[in-house]
Amino acid sequence: MSKRKFTTISAAERLMQSMEVAINNMIEEVKKPVDPEAGGSARKAELQSIKQTAIDCKELLVERQRLEQMVKELQTNGEIEQDKDYSGGFAERFSK
Repeated sequence: MSKRKFTTISAAERLMQSMEVAINNMIEEVKKPVDPEAGGSARKAELQSIKQTAIDCKELLVERQRLEQMVKELQTNGEIEQDKDYSGGFAERFSK
């Protein structure tokens, strides 16, 4: 079994692939209908769980976008810009 050399780019790309699988799984969970038999607190808990999954999925998408940008910088510059602010999303970066 040959061992690949560890690089930040390869690790980031593998992480992005794993994040893609996780995001797709979360989207499928959000799409599932609420149990029509559930009532009261059970229904409320199920809806809250769906909401939390959607929020978690959105956060994971943002983190994947940041990671994707980091990989692009590494491929272009060979390094990550130190003063780069990854907090802004797609719309924020292009609204200026």
